[in-house]
Amino acid sequence: MSVTDDLYREIILEHFREPKNYGKLDPADIAVRGANPFCGDDIELTAQIKNDQIEDIKIQGKGCSISQASASLMTEALKGKNLEVAKILATTFKTFLLGGPENSKKLPVALEELE
Repeated sequence: MSVTDDLYREIILEHFREPKNYGKLDPADIAVRGANPFCGDDIELTAQIKNDQIEDIKIQGKGCSISQASASLMTEALKGKNLEVAKILATTFKTFLLGGPENSKKLPVALEELE
């Protein structure tokens, strides 16, 4: 196992054990839930928007370490972002997941820790 692999595992475990922005916002301007019936992952996201910016964002749910850690990382990446930038970041991340790291380098937003 390489040092890089150890680092990735450490980041995932840190966000799984102590997810950032965990909870539920009430009231929320955005409330969505995603579930994967095949593996049991279930995540609810709530967000408050002010002046076209994500003022606060929370997640809660259950599932594997990867789903919970990625939700935690996502909240950190989106909090404080303008909605347009958040959409570009989401598109970049989806492209990265579907096409691999070489695809993300062609896109306008760096994925930083998400990558």
